[in-house]
Amino acid sequence: MLILSRKVDEKIKIGTDITLTIIEVKGDQVKVGVEAPKNVKVFRQEVFEEIQRENKDAASAAPISEEGLSALFKKAGRSSRL
Repeated sequence: MLILSRKVDEKIKIGTDITLTIIEVKGDQVKVGVEAPKNVKVFRQEVFEEIQRENKDAASAAPISEEGLSALFKKAGRSSRL
């Protein structure tokens, strides 16, 4: 792990496309601005872990049968006409 010290308004470059800017330091909290291309997804660690957990759960879910899928579409069709 690379550890860097920065002051407010100082920046860190990651590659050529990503810039981190220290916005504010208050007590034990640091606000960091992230500039990255739209195709680069940026998440807080806890959000990323939750997404990974949900993806894993969805991938391991039992597949739905044709009958179950058909029933879902019929139910959705009825509710959209209300």
